[in-house]
Amino acid sequence: MKTTITKTLLALAFVGVLSSCDKKADREIIPENPGNYIIAVTPTAIAGKADYLLTASSLESGAASIIGNGVEQDGTYRYYVTANNKFFSMLYGQGSPGAVTVYGVKEGKLNKLNDFTSATVHAFAPINDDILMVRVPRAIAATGTPTVYNWYRVNTATNAQVAEGTSDAIAPSGNGEIAHLSWIKQVGNKVFAPFFSIYGRNFWTKFPDQAGIAVYSYPGMQYEKTIRDTRTSFIGRYFTDGLGVVENGDVYAFSSSVATDDNTETTDNLTDSKLTSTKPSAITRINANATEFDQSYFFNFEEVSKGYVITNWLYIGKNKFVANIEPKATKGAYVVGKRLAIVDVVAKTVTAVTGFPEVSTISSVTTNNYSPKDGKTGYIGVNLISGATYVYKIDASNATATQGLKVEGGVITAIQHLQ
Repeated sequence: MKTTITKTLLALAFVGVLSSCDKKADREIIPENPGNYIIAVTPTAIAGKADYLLTASSLESGAASIIGNGVEQDGTYRYYVTANNKFFSMLYGQGSPGAVTVYGVKEGKLNKLNDFTSATVHAFAPINDDILMVRVPRAIAATGTPTVYNWYRVNTATNAQVAEGTSDAIAPSGNGEIAHLSWIKQVGNKVFAPFFSIYGRNFWTKFPDQAGIAVYSYPGMQYEKTIRDTRTSFIGRYFTDGLGVVENGDVYAFSSSVATDDNTETTDNLTDSKLTSTKPSAITRINANATEFDQSYFFNFEEVSKGYVITNWLYIGKNKFVANIEPKATKGAYVVGKRLAIVDVVAKTVTAVTGFPEVSTISSVTTNNYSPKDGKTGYIGVNLISGATYVYKIDASNATATQGLKVEGGVITAIQHLQ
């Protein structure tokens, strides 16, 4: 089953401001662009407006617009999962249950298949024929009350929730802190859940130089063990998938080295934090069919890239990733790199992408992107300070970026494809 994950939880934080003259009435009216690519767009003209879903026939040329086009979503915070050739649009209810709408594509247009309600969750992924979703606590429960994850299974054939349960949220860390999942991923017949340990809602930790991946059975979601390493800080980032499974079954994991704790040097001891990881941003490996880190493999990303850290990546096939990177000097827990590089995890190489917009011109780079996994191609959304928004085609064979589809009326928050 071909599956892809996208999500847009923090998109509104990156919305650019349109100039006063760039009003709907002044814009070129771009006709509907039927196709099998799906693009989620957050409008920029009206604050707090829900995403629109557009279709497009190509990501490499042409234009698509939410002006007079697209399917408006319900609610302002949305995340997306593509599984079983269906597109699931899920509302982040900020603690409350959220509406889920399921779409297919018929004759180049979105075709609504079903509606249902699910819990607000913090990690989700296609697993077999399901979407597994996990709600993660941010505070340790009172004495005598267990601190647990709540997990839910949605079947992609029936488009309905079929099971739910709980699991201990403290046990995986092994240090008394909550193991806050950065993401989940199917690896063989198991669920791998990388985490960063926290002791409260500020996401601070007393254990910044530890990496852990909780391993669960499926579909029962029984906790089996934690894969541990002390060569890096935690894997992935908040709401960011730090694992990549390549064709031979090996699993690669990146660390940005952005663990934080209370900054005791300041007077604000409630919200002010400081970076505390001492380990470099790096990539580690778990060999196929194994549940331990391969101690013979270590890819010091900071060293090879000459001073950069990974903040996100898109697997494009054949051991290659398109990575968002950020200078070590300006890294942060929620900083998304506006530069791109091609990373070959087997050859241990980092090649800067040319042809991408200059950092000074970029408002944000979309973190929910698409690749056909042909080993050379990725499509990345770019939202410019000028208000212009494009999809860029990344060619890993020569590490170049080429401007493609123009999107009118908002910022791209997700790019996907259905058959």
